[in-house]
Amino acid sequence: MYELKICHLYPDLMRSSGDRGSLIALYKRCQWRGIEVRVSNISINDPLNYNDYDIFFIGGGQAFEQSIIKEDLNEGKKHEIIEAIEAHKIFFAVCGGFQLLGKYYRNSSDQETECIGALDIWTHECDTRLVGNLVFEVDFLSEQDKSLRGFENHSGKIYLGKGVKPLGQIVTGHGNNGQDGHEGARYKNTFCTNSHGSLLPTNPAFTDHLIMLSLLNKYPDFQGLTPLNNELENRARTQGDG
Repeated sequence: MYELKICHLYPDLMRSSGDRGSLIALYKRCQWRGIEVRVSNISINDPLNYNDYDIFFIGGGQAFEQSIIKEDLNEGKKHEIIEAIEAHKIFFAVCGGFQLLGKYYRNSSDQETECIGALDIWTHECDTRLVGNLVFEVDFLSEQDKSLRGFENHSGKIYLGKGVKPLGQIVTGHGNNGQDGHEGARYKNTFCTNSHGSLLPTNPAFTDHLIMLSLLNKYPDFQGLTPLNNELENRARTQGDG
């Protein structure tokens, strides 16, 4: 039997806009296939050894929540997170968690808050929030699944640096900064997005892609995922399409 261990980072603090929905999607799509999955909640003062886990998940949070966990990160978790990413562990980060993986966050008063520095990205606070439905296309899924739907709500404009690719190209919405047409970020097996908790539940092929990569990491002879009935998920994803 296959087994996956998921590390949910700071679930009590980084939890805005229903981001736990994406974690539930990962859990249930494993469970429905008979894949044993365990979720560990790791927060302030909890030890973290990245080798204990196959998938890492961090949700959204405001600058205030990020400031609370900064000291805890600097006491060891920061380096474990960086090593996990460099070791090709599967990492899924949403909105504030996405920003936290970068170099810094600059607020409207030009004050900079240092972030983890795992990815060459940075965030500048903008005067108006970037809010609304989000549609973007990725290049690692099939033609019928490559168009992903989500919902964004962020006041930070994110910019990608060297070695970091966008997760996808914007069709509808703002994405990272409302300027360059990019949404999210990809680096090794790290996937970042501005789209909140509806993203993985309504885009099952993307969820399965993350599960498949994690199983391939752990079980080199893994042959592929058992298909599931995605009728409800796909109806939710395409609702409103003309």
